[in-house]
Amino acid sequence: MNQRLFAHLALFGANLIYAINYTVAKGLMPDVIGPSGFILLRVLGATLMFWTVLAFWKWEPIAKKDFVRLLICAGFGVAGNQLLFFNGLVLTSPISASIIMTSNPILVLVMAAWLIKESLNGRKVAGILLGAVGAIWLILQRESQAPDTPNPGLGNLLIFLNAASYGAYLVLVKPLMKKYRPITIISWVFLIGLAYVLPFGFQQFAEVEWGEIQSNEWLSLGFVVIGTTFLAYLLNIFALKRVPPTMVSMYIYLQPLLASLVALWVGSDLLNLPKIISAVLIFAGVYLVSIPKPRSKSQEQ
Repeated sequence: MNQRLFAHLALFGANLIYAINYTVAKGLMPDVIGPSGFILLRVLGATLMFWTVLAFWKWEPIAKKDFVRLLICAGFGVAGNQLLFFNGLVLTSPISASIIMTSNPILVLVMAAWLIKESLNGRKVAGILLGAVGAIWLILQRESQAPDTPNPGLGNLLIFLNAASYGAYLVLVKPLMKKYRPITIISWVFLIGLAYVLPFGFQQFAEVEWGEIQSNEWLSLGFVVIGTTFLAYLLNIFALKRVPPTMVSMYIYLQPLLASLVALWVGSDLLNLPKIISAVLIFAGVYLVSIPKPRSKSQEQ
């Protein structure tokens, strides 16, 4: 089996983990652990695991001038991103959350245009607007028959803001990823992010009745902390070394399909027309912003 096939299997595995996470994480909140407390547990566990892996590598010092960017990246990529996602997921449905997350490539383009002045053309602007309409349509769907969705409108909005926060992180962290090893950067980002999420999640974390957690709930907690936060990242890094970044990002479109299958199978969500319309609009928008610029004749020669 060649390395490229292994890379595709790794990408499928990572996105399958993400898809399952929507249902598994939601099933634990808020009865077993509150969303912010869950993030503290997740970031704490991931930080310990990433720094354990980093200990087996040669130490790579970070330049003082780069720590300011690291502080900002930790705010967007760990604290803002994860707190918004889990607090949004507890209010909305797994299928809605997974659909909104596919707007990430559009939001990355918006952040790149805003933060690093990347140029936009008419096609990309049309794609941004189309994706925005799809996301806003879903956010405004406050009526829901899906179980355990106390405030889907607010939940969908928080998921959208989470995707925007992660988009900003991807743009801001790119120069650091080129300068240092990915494991070095992600270890520092999570360590700094741990300090950020501690005041938000400490109370909910302290309120957890650890002795009353059932064995299946421990397995679910382990899946989110080890699988979603740590293993999925390693699978993506493995794949990124063997296939182009665009191929890695394309696999995000599997998540709504896989998340829907998991949620429908366990009966935690319902598929309806507004979700389908939103998915079509967002996918169309992503297509418009993702198709490559036509090559000129001089480039083809």
